Amino acid sequence: MKKIALILLLYSCFAFSTEDPKVIVYNHGQNGMELVAKSKNGTIIISTFNAKMTIRQDIARKIFDLYKSTPIESNSKIKVKGEEACVTGKCVIRKKKDLVVIDFYYQTVEWNSGQIEIYKKP
Repeated sequence: MKKIALILLLYSCFAFSTEDPKVIVYNHGQNGMELVAKSKNGTIIISTFNAKMTIRQDIARKIFDLYKSTPIESNSKIKVKGEEACVTGKCVIRKKKDLVVIDFYYQTVEWNSGQIEIYKKP
């Protein structure tokens, strides 16, 4: 009986324990033009830097939707929630006539699994 109680106690400790999110530093990422959108007002180009390969398209689409719905200031830090992760980064906007270029630099990726990745220059 004592063994069963001990096993149940250990099992409940493992089952209800909270694990701190694992923080990983990365210094490699994907850079490139992710999205080109044309409208009657001009062309919008979304580029990402230090991006994680699996979520770069989703985050670029979310940045485009965010830009269309609310004004984003250049050199501002924004947080974008994607389907697999929430990304925090710096957004630089350049405008020239009817061309808008949005450069998004990944700084922190918070995966839905709880893992956190932080970009550091090599």
